[in-house]
Amino acid sequence: MQKTRTPLSVWFWTAFLVTTQTPGMSALQIQRQLGVSRYETVFQMLHKLRAAMVRPDHDAIGAEHPVEIDETYVGDRTRGEGRGIHHQSIVVGAVEVRGRRASEDRVARGREDHEGGRPLKRPTYAGRMRLQVAADRKAKSLEGFIAANVTPGALIRTDGWQGDDGIGELGYRHHPVVMAGDPERAEAHLPMVHLVFSNLKSWLRGTHHGVSQDHLQAYLNEYVFRFNRRFYPFSAFNSVLGIAVKHEGPTYETLYSGAWRHPNLAG
Repeated sequence: MQKTRTPLSVWFWTAFLVTTQTPGMSALQIQRQLGVSRYETVFQMLHKLRAAMVRPDHDAIGAEHPVEIDETYVGDRTRGEGRGIHHQSIVVGAVEVRGRRASEDRVARGREDHEGGRPLKRPTYAGRMRLQVAADRKAKSLEGFIAANVTPGALIRTDGWQGDDGIGELGYRHHPVVMAGDPERAEAHLPMVHLVFSNLKSWLRGTHHGVSQDHLQAYLNEYVFRFNRRFYPFSAFNSVLGIAVKHEGPTYETLYSGAWRHPNLAG
């Protein structure tokens, strides 16, 4: 915000809207809501705020809860360039699986049953989450992400991908299940991380109408920041301002030239 020509009130409103609104806000929406003349101004403001959505001293997840880990492809599919060729980005995700506080009989009945005409909630829900763009699905990339974000000794659930074979050797309790293309098996073993991926893609397509690969990590940072604070949205506003005053964001030149590297949860 130093030396900015944008009124401070616009900065505060932008930070408030992007951190407290459940579906987030695109740069075009912010521009229209606040009456900012140039789209590029809002685009840069949002990326400065996204740079403050990764807490440098973030905690590792999984100390008390199992963690589901999987990968997905994000981006539009490429057609006409041959089989197996695409320009999508690989995103690896880790999600805590937490149990709800409920009586045992209610948990046993599951989410499809009803009580008093209302559907019962899942016996579990997603806790904290981590998302990161990965260079590939090889063991080195996946194990680096896990070591940086998951507490040693945690129970990790994955599919049977060969890149996950070395997780147990890193000191984690590894529970892999080969999916073999079976959606029911995937739903039973990795429900939370797949639900997170589905909501992430819907958010990118709906709110932002797609994002470029160069800036995908910044949008993942925003999604994780707001998701992990979804039960306390107004504290997110204070958090992003507190982090922003201690760290520099991208300048106009570094953002548009591609020199800026968006922070990620692996440091």
